Amino acid sequence: MSSDLPPVPEFGAPLPIAPVPEVLRFLALRRSAPALTLAEPGPSSDQLGDLLRLAGRAPDHGKLSPWRFVLLEGEAKTAFADRLEALARGRGDATQAAKLGKLRTPPLAIVVVSRVKPGAIPEWEQVLSAGAVCTNLLNAAQAMGYGANWITDWYSFDSEAQRVLGLAEHERVAGFIMIGTPREPPLERERMDVGSLVTRWKP
Repeated sequence: MSSDLPPVPEFGAPLPIAPVPEVLRFLALRRSAPALTLAEPGPSSDQLGDLLRLAGRAPDHGKLSPWRFVLLEGEAKTAFADRLEALARGRGDATQAAKLGKLRTPPLAIVVVSRVKPGAIPEWEQVLSAGAVCTNLLNAAQAMGYGANWITDWYSFDSEAQRVLGLAEHERVAGFIMIGTPREPPLERERMDVGSLVTRWKP
């Protein structure tokens, strides 16, 4: 399957800004799909390439790419979940083992790894950039017609689980983005009153 995306723009090419009502409508109805409802098929190889390309267009002050991706799919994802389950059961923690269903069920998990780089760009900005990458993945997957869910469960923060994943000492998990075809449409959840969260600064 070939990509439906426009070609990668050349460096320095003008990128006009214009209204895109379809994007606004998409964002108005965006909803994460529960991970346990995500089934085959997942994205094709070409679609996966497109997802990563779109994720990488997140804001990135200093052009540091302070993040990387770990792909979990097929037998490799099963083996990874098995190792996490063995880790949890070795601790006698049945709760941790039970939570792995959200990792096992979807056909694809993209782990966004935050890796802060030394220099002039503040650490907080680099961490936020990794979060923006996660948001781009969620939106791009849904725009392709898949369901997606951003998960940070115990294995995102557990030091032994991070070693199983292959993280370096300075790296942290920003999120496991679970992707697949939803078996049922997600239901709208309660939303906050945005107006109650807004103030206008006055001199």
